[in-house]
Amino acid sequence: MLADEGISFAKAYTPSPMCGPARACLASGRNYQNCGVKSNNFNYPLSIPTYYQTLREKGYFTAGVGKFDLHKDISPVNLDWGVDGSRLINEWGFSAGVDCEGKIDGVNSVKFHGRPMGPYLSYLQSQGVLDIYLSEHENRDAHSNAYTTALPDHLYCDNWIAECGLDLLDNVPTDRPWYMVVNFVGPHAPMDITETMRAGCDNKVIPQPHNPNMSVIDNTQRARRNYAAMVENIDTLTGRFVRKVKERGEYDNTVIVYASDHGDMLGDHGKWGKGTWRDPSVRIPLIVKSPARSVSGLRNDALVSLHDLSATFLDFAGCSKLDNMDAVSMRPLLEGIRSGNREVLTSQFGDWNLVFDGRHKLITDTKKEMLLFDLENDPLEDQNIAAENSDLVTKLSRYSHIDNG
Repeated sequence: MLADEGISFAKAYTPSPMCGPARACLASGRNYQNCGVKSNNFNYPLSIPTYYQTLREKGYFTAGVGKFDLHKDISPVNLDWGVDGSRLINEWGFSAGVDCEGKIDGVNSVKFHGRPMGPYLSYLQSQGVLDIYLSEHENRDAHSNAYTTALPDHLYCDNWIAECGLDLLDNVPTDRPWYMVVNFVGPHAPMDITETMRAGCDNKVIPQPHNPNMSVIDNTQRARRNYAAMVENIDTLTGRFVRKVKERGEYDNTVIVYASDHGDMLGDHGKWGKGTWRDPSVRIPLIVKSPARSVSGLRNDALVSLHDLSATFLDFAGCSKLDNMDAVSMRPLLEGIRSGNREVLTSQFGDWNLVFDGRHKLITDTKKEMLLFDLENDPLEDQNIAAENSDLVTKLSRYSHIDNG
């Protein structure tokens, strides 16, 4: 949506392809091994500063809405966002905000507590449709995790997040600088879409999975089509925020970023979901519209990572970097001052580590296995060329955070 006005970074990676760790990396500007969140069973350590706090201390009005994913401990006490979504908002560094449940966490919270523990399901309860939502989720496996919800458009979670965010933006002060993050729940399993979304994608041809290692059946196509419909819906909702910024007269001096914390395998290589080192999981969209003085309409192959956004926002705000920050500001790239940001990118989760130099991608893991792919000649990651490229493996291994021995 912003490609003609901003810069599209072609090789953006997430520091970790898992929700909680990825959001922690972004909040702190630290790599996976330094962010304090090893999996979705950990909460963001309040002892680690966030860039949201720094912006607020600088005088920014910091606002946020949607799925923050910063308290992920699945124990019952942590499946609680507050019925207004305000739990821990201040502690993380926000002036105002609404933190909402994820699809699975929200349903689990009702199972634990017998009632909604977050703002979205509380809203559905007030509208008399909570039982419909819970029933659909309970039966999602019978529909292969992809179905059309009975909820109307205005009760669909991402649409509700957008309305909350637009209301919040309407109340952002005009006499001080501001920052806002909008975290949509989709695209995320289960692949549930509304009737309107389904009508818009029914006749679209979606590519089949690559090397699915299974029979490609109608359920697979439905899941991929629903995923595409979720992305298209989010594109539309994002456009509403851009128009709102224009209506406020602040478009020319506002940095707007379209990104994600992870992708989804969607059946490629026989895998679904996230958490793997393969590109559909770790490679993310990253489109930036920066102030008018920056270079526009470019596609940049610089090696950038999701957590670089934290350093970039602080740079534009005139703030110093946080202590122990690994992120690198993209502002010089956006302003055409330099063409590159770093020599390699890294991503990690659990027992594997990824190193990418812009062409070659090395995977090391605790099992002492080595995988090397040439993404220029093998973009779908089918051929492991580690054995015949020992020098390159040795070179890239220097950047791995796993001792492969």
